[in-house]
Amino acid sequence: MRKKPIAMLLTWTLILAVFLSGCSNSGSDGEGEASGSGSDGKVTLKFMHLWPAGSSAQQNKLVNEIIKQYQTDHPNVTIKQEVLENEQYKNKLKILSASNELPDVGVTWAAGFLEPYVKGNLFAPLDDLLSGSLEGKFIAGTTEAYAVDGKTYALPIELNISPIYYNKDIFSKYNLQPPATYDEFLNVVKTLTDNGVVPIALGNKDRWTGSLWYMYLANRLGGDALEKAINGTGKFDDPALIQAAAEVQKLVDMNAFNKGYNGLSNDEGKSEFMNEKAAMYLMGTWELPNYTTNPDVPQEFKDKIGFFKFPTMDGGKSDINSWVGGPGVGLFVAQNSKVKDEAQKFVQYFVEKWGDSSVTEAGVIPATKVDTAEVKLPQLYTDLLNELNQASSLTLFADVQMKPTAAQVHLDMIQALFGKAVTPEEFVKKHQEAIDKGN
Repeated sequence: MRKKPIAMLLTWTLILAVFLSGCSNSGSDGEGEASGSGSDGKVTLKFMHLWPAGSSAQQNKLVNEIIKQYQTDHPNVTIKQEVLENEQYKNKLKILSASNELPDVGVTWAAGFLEPYVKGNLFAPLDDLLSGSLEGKFIAGTTEAYAVDGKTYALPIELNISPIYYNKDIFSKYNLQPPATYDEFLNVVKTLTDNGVVPIALGNKDRWTGSLWYMYLANRLGGDALEKAINGTGKFDDPALIQAAAEVQKLVDMNAFNKGYNGLSNDEGKSEFMNEKAAMYLMGTWELPNYTTNPDVPQEFKDKIGFFKFPTMDGGKSDINSWVGGPGVGLFVAQNSKVKDEAQKFVQYFVEKWGDSSVTEAGVIPATKVDTAEVKLPQLYTDLLNELNQASSLTLFADVQMKPTAAQVHLDMIQALFGKAVTPEEFVKKHQEAIDKGN
């Protein structure tokens, strides 16, 4: 998927300006439960999502509140949940799609991730919902990311950018300031390692986490070179993309990341930051609840967390207001669902309620427009909304942009790059070969 045109970004800016001014779960986990409609008018609907109570407490709580209210409003409907962690979810979705046994409603990502499910006739078009009560509710550019051949196959519920969160107490202890340039950033890394402090928390077993670092380095050095290489209008042997890979390995050589990062999941890597064993953590704004609204996280810790934008690089082709991010996950309805009408009604209801409540209850940025003029928001949340408002460009996550086979190669190569199992030249060569295959 290509970068949104500046006109689209300006539209986002105008809307967000108004926006600023103005697995513990309920029910069964769904295993072994059949969805469908009985002769007595009772409907059972299966919903599979990726917000476990442990790692996504506020989102999980909101999901359960929405489901409880929906079942109260629709007493003939029972919603069975299956809740999985991110990578488990992706794997389960692949397995279920192979046998065409997807849940009635599930979570998907945009662009290249979505496309094979659409081509396989597994997701139902949801355009009718966009002409109903949801018409005009979405921030410009969000639903378009879920469109294939002019039809919309999922409705987005999140909008994300990826800052570098940092522990203000650790920075203060070593007289460090949030860096604006990459040279300043490298000095922060060196100062921390010289004092026995882990600079960056990372769990790269999931690989997309390491991809965030590579994407930012590629963007800061080469502007849209990575996107052009992915969509075929450029090549992966672009010097900026090779240099970005080399910069990743330079960070590895500097011991910038916690020990064992390539064998740790994102949640395990994140715990290094949450437990104040690492000073920085690069992640999407879906992590905001842990620093703002999650009651299970001590306020003392929340007060220590700030963020900064990925620093600019000398001679690079992008500015500091260029972000890795874009529309987050969306909801799909299975094409072969036996309760498709009810599933679509639930998706419409869920999107509306999520948009109304996610800001104050979950602390996440929704894909729908919300008037927050009368709502007091945590400063960190407001500051990041302001940053999104000022974004000069948004680059969609690389593994989401790519088609499935190429995305798998990208993720495998990211882990190999961080593990120094490939050279920067081998890294880009493998990517180009995958893109050339076109799948």
